[in-house]
Amino acid sequence: MNLIDKLSKIFGAFPGVGPRQAKRFVYFLLSDKRGVTAGLREALALVEKKISRCKFCGRYFNGETKTDICAVCSDKSRDHSILMVVAKDFDFEAIEKSGAYNGFYFVLGGTIPILSDKPEERVRSKELSQEIKRRVPEGLKEIILALNANPEGENTTLYIEKLLTPFKSKDLKITVLGRGLSTGTELEYADPLTIKEALSGRKPER
Repeated sequence: MNLIDKLSKIFGAFPGVGPRQAKRFVYFLLSDKRGVTAGLREALALVEKKISRCKFCGRYFNGETKTDICAVCSDKSRDHSILMVVAKDFDFEAIEKSGAYNGFYFVLGGTIPILSDKPEERVRSKELSQEIKRRVPEGLKEIILALNANPEGENTTLYIEKLLTPFKSKDLKITVLGRGLSTGTELEYADPLTIKEALSGRKPER
């Protein structure tokens, strides 16, 4: 495999990028005269040094502060009684941007395909259980499952609901987003109003 094909294969592994688009990326970089290639090279070299994953919520953040806890998890003014479970960092960003939520988060790191035979390897289920145990003594009262309104999102919600069965009690409720998100909607593309409506209309798990 030559270098062009190797680079194309790497770009082709990105979500939503097909073979033809991957090849376009390669030729763009080869013909770049605006410094994009140099900037990309510099940024990639800094990723491992400057980007960290929060040890509590699991989202990626700029780690130049030499801490393993993100700004959201460090914010003591947020509502300690609610924890929202989302699939990816994109979802976290969309909800934060909406301004409709002031609690804490947990990022699963993905979703579970319907026919997956090893769901525990698709999401950070063990870490979620650990985070809930850590937050209960701090006043956690509600866990919101905020996953996409599509088949994978629904399947993931069902899996997490079963996972959280041991935590169910009169003092800790589990809810899902209410109406507002239409079937097939992905949180990262939802507008702020839709997110606010889904949050305000949340309901107990099925």
